[in-house]
Amino acid sequence: MTDTAIEAAALGKRYGRRGRPALDQCGFRLPAGRVCALVGPNGAGKSTLLALVAGLLRPTEGTVTVLGTTPAEARTRLAYVAQDKPLHAKLSVAETLGMGRELNPGRWDAAVAGRIVAGGDLDPDGRVGSLSGGQRTRVALALALGKRPELLLLDEPMADLDPLARHELMGTLLAETAEHGSTLLMSSHILADLENACDHLVLLGGGRVRLAGPLDELMAAHALVTGAAATGLAPHTVVESRTAGRQVTALVRPRGPLGDGWQSAEPSLEELVLAHLRSPDAPELVIDTVDGTNGTHTTDAEEAAV
Repeated sequence: MTDTAIEAAALGKRYGRRGRPALDQCGFRLPAGRVCALVGPNGAGKSTLLALVAGLLRPTEGTVTVLGTTPAEARTRLAYVAQDKPLHAKLSVAETLGMGRELNPGRWDAAVAGRIVAGGDLDPDGRVGSLSGGQRTRVALALALGKRPELLLLDEPMADLDPLARHELMGTLLAETAEHGSTLLMSSHILADLENACDHLVLLGGGRVRLAGPLDELMAAHALVTGAAATGLAPHTVVESRTAGRQVTALVRPRGPLGDGWQSAEPSLEELVLAHLRSPDAPELVIDTVDGTNGTHTTDAEEAAV
């Protein structure tokens, strides 16, 4: 076992020789056993990153290490559910789970897979091609969790589910990964679902890593402040600032005390993410948590430039 699930270094992917990079110089480390939210706007490179980690794509530049080895060598130890959830339409639900058992000898957990399918009241003899989008999601997640993966990669897994089913399956995912010490990397646009579920964050924007690290440390590194427009914010790093009349509301990375005239609060996940997405020129922040004896190494793009 390794203490690092995923490590990317200067990772880049370009489609075509002259195409714009889908990923550009991405670097971050995800410790094993974490539940990580992968967020960003459409076209930010989330699906490309997941496919690189799963070994379905090769990087144009840089490297990505998965479970201490290459993505290809780690493939039997991970499970990946793509956004379109490709399944064999002509197979029944029972035949699909049977295929999962045959492809994963010695690892298959029929009880887990069966519980996820049963939660959707699916007919075991029903053809996959006749299922709704939410039902296909259940079957795909059953295949993934039945494999008992050390690393689970999910690309917008809950988009087809109603709120109740989304809440139920999110609980199942968290319970199963916690019980077996698995790592979960999940992309989603539903920030409300992620805030109470994830302990790690990777934010992509324009193909680059904008934020990465433990969620509580990223939150603690920022402050949502309000004050009079005439009050200066130097020398603090201002991620985003908006003025309404005589009052300023800003997301900042404090560099020492804020000073008189400012009221400060910790931002929510949504406030943190949206502020960075609205401010693409804000300095990047990557907090790389290493082992307990070595502490935490932080890379702030603004500090690095000084």
